[in-house]
Amino acid sequence: MPMNTGFSTRHRAARRGGTRRTPHRLPSVVIGAGPYGLATAAWLSAAGTPRRVFGDPMEAWLTNMPSGMYLKSVPAASSISAPESGYRLEDFRTARGHGPAGDRYPVPVEEMIAYGQWFQERRVPELERRRVRAVEHADGRFAVTLDSGEEFLAANVVMATGQVPFAHVPPKLAGRLPGELVSHTSEHSDLARLSGQRIAVLGAGQSALESAALLHEAGAFPTVICRADSVAFGSPPDTDRLSDRPRPVRIVKPGSPLGPGWSLLACSYGGGAIRHLPQEARMRLVRNVLGPSGGWWLRPRVDGRIPVLCGRRVRSARAEDGTVLLEVEARDAGMPTEVLRADHLLLATGYRVDVDRLGLLAPELRREVRTFHGAPRLSSGFESSVPGLYFTGLAAAPTFGPVLRFVAGTGFAARRAAASVAARNRTGP
Repeated sequence: MPMNTGFSTRHRAARRGGTRRTPHRLPSVVIGAGPYGLATAAWLSAAGTPRRVFGDPMEAWLTNMPSGMYLKSVPAASSISAPESGYRLEDFRTARGHGPAGDRYPVPVEEMIAYGQWFQERRVPELERRRVRAVEHADGRFAVTLDSGEEFLAANVVMATGQVPFAHVPPKLAGRLPGELVSHTSEHSDLARLSGQRIAVLGAGQSALESAALLHEAGAFPTVICRADSVAFGSPPDTDRLSDRPRPVRIVKPGSPLGPGWSLLACSYGGGAIRHLPQEARMRLVRNVLGPSGGWWLRPRVDGRIPVLCGRRVRSARAEDGTVLLEVEARDAGMPTEVLRADHLLLATGYRVDVDRLGLLAPELRREVRTFHGAPRLSSGFESSVPGLYFTGLAAAPTFGPVLRFVAGTGFAARRAAASVAARNRTGP
């Protein structure tokens, strides 16, 4: 059954091809006010496109990332894109009276949040701090309903809802434990509430290793469980700026927003070409480029301080006497299966794009979106198979590659998406 959002009779008549009294230029809507939503709004503004932007600035960073966290990206790759100069992270730091930050400076999440809010106040002042409740397809337009009850028609909708809706729970563990005993890392803004507890952390990437470090430092007792044979950490930068490296080194490993190296350079700037690769090749790039590893500055906070069980996988999990019993088996058939008891299981199992997880899109609209492995198929301008419906940020990474997993991708994404929306706005839906 189609979703009934209570859209007004007048607007529904317009949808059915009746009297049309909508404005000549309907607004384009950006849903989300993280780095990708803010960058897209800024570029739409520069194009003179009528728009409405919804969300709380940097909301997911505030509520779904733990305090004390640091960005894995270096400062030079952590700026939100704007069409004019003066809005980089470096400009924010200067405005706050701080000096320039080089590659050996890990950016605290609190600083990134403050920077995003500063960017929004100066570059996207039109942001409306309201939540979109539903989006329906409406005869070539989109019927948008806000949580305030307001209803209106939009020419285009840009989904910049971030990664939180795509938090991945391994099927083997889904629904096996009561909610108080298991959580995903995206559910925590303060891991200190788990102080004093035994925490089993499942995963081998930045999220797992940093969460374990923060838990340990907050007085909890974490144990990391991962399938990999060993955990990996990045190497400390040789210099504060890539341009300071010797010329021969720069030739062999050129700098890029994702790090030094020709392959990372290609992924940083080759999103348009990556889109033309076979879909399985693109999925491998998203999974494997800058795959599971911790930041270089994490190593001394993990090595020798936190138990790490490598080459293991969780065979089963069950609740017993208010705790979690994990049956952990080794990939090496010669090693025995272990039983690990914990007070809480923390899933640092990443994110998997799935359009069906975006509940604010009406079910019939989601069904219209062509997908592969759950991800939307996108044009070179980030438009889905539904004309006027766009996806950016992590949702676009399976199309354009791993740079869309990082703030560094906001420039590529916002320029292309805004240009496509602006062109469509000029010609009309």
